[in-house]
Amino acid sequence: SPGWIKFAEYYYPEFLPNLSTCKSPQQMFGAVAKTYYATKVGVDPSKMVVVSVMPCTAKKFECQREEMNDSGFKDVDYVLTTRELGQMITGAGIDFNSLPDSVMDSPIGMGTGAADIFA
Repeated sequence: SPGWIKFAEYYYPEFLPNLSTCKSPQQMFGAVAKTYYATKVGVDPSKMVVVSVMPCTAKKFECQREEMNDSGFKDVDYVLTTRELGQMITGAGIDFNSLPDSVMDSPIGMGTGAADIFA
């Protein structure tokens, strides 16, 4: 978690070599969106904006870190907390219970069907 990483950097830098170098799921998603998905749909990654909705405010700090742009673009551009999103929805007067039902779209538009064995 980004909070733990910051804690370790500040208080226990001697342990940093023992920490995983893997990005968080938030950052992995952003990186995939701006590389694989951008290529798949033919969009210039510099024109994409990835917004993450997370419960932890430390994710805001994480997306600003220098190393979170391996592809030359920020993996995640903005982070909203779940509270901020809730406030935006309330402020816009959106009542989910009164919205008509609709069909969900598939962001990548494809699937292998491999997960059917778990259904």
